[in-house]
Amino acid sequence: MRRKTRAIVALLGVVGGLVSYSSSAQAASQTRTLVNRGTTSFADAAAAIDGGDAGKLELSPSAITEPATAAPTSYEGKKVDGSRVSSGAAANVTTSFRGLNLRQQRLANGGNQFTVEPPDQALCAGGGYVMEAVNDVLRVFDSAGNPLIGVVDLNTFYGYPAAIIRATRVFGPNLTDPVCYFDPDTQRFFLVVLTLDADPVTGGLLGSNHLDIAVSQTANPTGSWVRYSLAVQNDGTQGTPNHHCAGGPCIGDYPHIGADSNGIYVTTNEYAFFADGYNGAQVYALNKTDLTVGSTAVRLVHLENLKIAPYNGFTVWPAIAPVGGNDLSHGGTEYFLSSIGGDGSESGNTAPSASKIVTWALTNTSSLNTATPTLKLSSAFTGVEPYAMPNGSTQKDGPAPLRDCINDTTVVTPFGPGCWQYFFGAEPAHTATTSKIDSGDGRMQQVTYFQGRLYGALATKVRVEGRNGTHEQSASEWFVVRPTWDSGNLKPETVNNGYVAVGDNNVVYPSIGVTQSGKAIMSFTLVGADHYPSAGYVTLGSEGHNGPVQIIAEGAGPQDGFSGYDAFSGSGVARPRWGDYGATAVVGNTVWVANEYIAQTCTLAQYLTGAIGSCGGTRVALGNWATRISAITP
Repeated sequence: MRRKTRAIVALLGVVGGLVSYSSSAQAASQTRTLVNRGTTSFADAAAAIDGGDAGKLELSPSAITEPATAAPTSYEGKKVDGSRVSSGAAANVTTSFRGLNLRQQRLANGGNQFTVEPPDQALCAGGGYVMEAVNDVLRVFDSAGNPLIGVVDLNTFYGYPAAIIRATRVFGPNLTDPVCYFDPDTQRFFLVVLTLDADPVTGGLLGSNHLDIAVSQTANPTGSWVRYSLAVQNDGTQGTPNHHCAGGPCIGDYPHIGADSNGIYVTTNEYAFFADGYNGAQVYALNKTDLTVGSTAVRLVHLENLKIAPYNGFTVWPAIAPVGGNDLSHGGTEYFLSSIGGDGSESGNTAPSASKIVTWALTNTSSLNTATPTLKLSSAFTGVEPYAMPNGSTQKDGPAPLRDCINDTTVVTPFGPGCWQYFFGAEPAHTATTSKIDSGDGRMQQVTYFQGRLYGALATKVRVEGRNGTHEQSASEWFVVRPTWDSGNLKPETVNNGYVAVGDNNVVYPSIGVTQSGKAIMSFTLVGADHYPSAGYVTLGSEGHNGPVQIIAEGAGPQDGFSGYDAFSGSGVARPRWGDYGATAVVGNTVWVANEYIAQTCTLAQYLTGAIGSCGGTRVALGNWATRISAITP
C-alpha cells in the first residue's frame, strides 16, 4: 500500500561506519556533508479569517487521495472475544484536553496552508511540557493542558516559505509525517519531519526530499532549537548513495524515531518517488551528543535496504525507553520491531496473513561516540497470533455536511444551484455515503523497550461476536517480545500476545506506552456502530488487557473529510485517510496518549450559514478531524 506523503527540506551530515547484518550483506560505509541550518524558535503567526476558499488550491498538489487497497479475501480474521466498553468515566485519566485540529491547521500562518488529511500525530512530553505536532502545525502545552504558544505551522518553524502564499499563489515545500521524542538522558526534545521540495510556481514535487531534524537547546521546548537536515532521495545527488529507484529519486517515507543511551535512530520506508517500487527500510543512526551540542560534524551511519530473507524490512520501528530502560549490553543495543504485513508490495509477503514478526537489534551503538562507528545489525523472527490487512472501519451514521454538500442539487449559491457549485463548479456524482475509515495495513506501530521486553502493536482484522452474529472487524493486536541472545545470536521469544476488539465496533491505530513501574497502556481510536470516532485505551497486564475498553472522549459525529469521498479522488475510489499513527509518551508513571477523534458535529444548514463550511468555527469546509491529548496513570 504505497503511501504518497507530504513534507520538509534539507541535508545532514554523516561520518561513515562499518555495518554488518546477521542475515544480509554488509552495507558500505559513507561520508556526507553536514548542514547545520542554524537555530529556530516559535514565532506565533496570525490565523486567517474564515472564508469559503476551497476550490483547486485548497488541497496540496501532493495530497493525492490513493485508491483503496483491497484486503486479502482468502483469510478470515481469527475469531476473538470482544471487550466490554466501560459506561462510566475513564479510570486513571488524570488530565485530558483537546489537542490540535484541522481548523487550526488550515488557518495557521495567516491561512497560507492547505487542508490536510490525515494528521499523522506526534507527541512528546517531559520536564512539565507536552508538545504535539500534526500535519502541518505544532503546539506546546503545560502538563495541565494550557497552551504555552500559539499554533505554529511547520514550514515557519523549519524556516521555509509558507505551504502556499495564497495572495500570490507561490508554493513552499510540503511537510509530512512529524514525529517527536523527549530524551530523558539529555533532557532535550527532538522533532523530525519529511520534506518534499516543490516548484514554487506550480507546486509540483521536484523529487528531492529530506529529513529535517530539530533539537531543543534546553529542556524547555518553547526556547531555541537547532535545525539539521538529511537528504534521503538516495539517487546519488547531494551526497546520497544511489539506490537506483525507477524514475530517478527515491522517497524516504514514514520516518519514525527511537533512541538508546548513545544514539538517535530514524527509520524510513524507501519507495521510488515517481514510479512503483519498494527498496526496504532505511536506518539512520546519529550520535546523540553531537546533536544535542549543536555540532557541525554529526556522526551518522546509514544502514541501507534492510532485509530478512525472504522479506524486505518494512516499517522497522525503533524503540524508545523510559528513564533507565536502555540496554547497555553488547556495547549498547537499540531494538526495533517490524511486521511482514502490508499488501505484499512492501514486505514481499503475498500470503493473506502472517503469524510472525521481526525483532532487530543494532549492537555496539557506543561506537557512535568514536570517529569510526562499527555497528552490527541482527534480526530474527518470532511467532505470534495471526494478523492480516484490516478492512475499512465502518462509522456510526450521523450529520455529515460535506457528504450532504456533494449530494445536494437544490441549495442556491452565488455560483449556481447546488452546494458543490460554491466550491468547485463542475458537479460530481451525487452518490456520496458515510465513508469507512482507513484502518491501516498491518505495519508495526510505536515500539517501547523496558526491563528486557519490547512492546508493540498493529492493526488487523478479526471476527467478533456482535449483537447480530459474528462480524469481521478491524482490531488491534499487541505483542510483548523478549529479545534474548544465544552464543551471540539474537533469539527473540514472544512473552505475551493478544487482541483488543469490541463487538460491532473497530479498534484502530494502536500505540503502547510503558511506565517506569512496568505498567502498559494501549491507546487507539474506537469507531463503529455504537461510537463516532472516539479516543480510547486499555491497560495491558501479564495475562492480557485488564478490564474494559475505556473511552477518554466520545466522538461527536462522523469523520466527514475530503479523502473519504469519491468526488475528490482522481481514481474514483476514495481511500478515507485516518491518522497513520497515534502516539504515546511516558513521564515517570504517567502515560501521555494522543488519539485522533471527531470533536464536532453540524448539519448542512449550519455548514452553509455564516462563514461557509466552518459550522460556527468548529471545522473547515473539507474536513473535521481533531486530536485528544490525555494523561493516564495506571
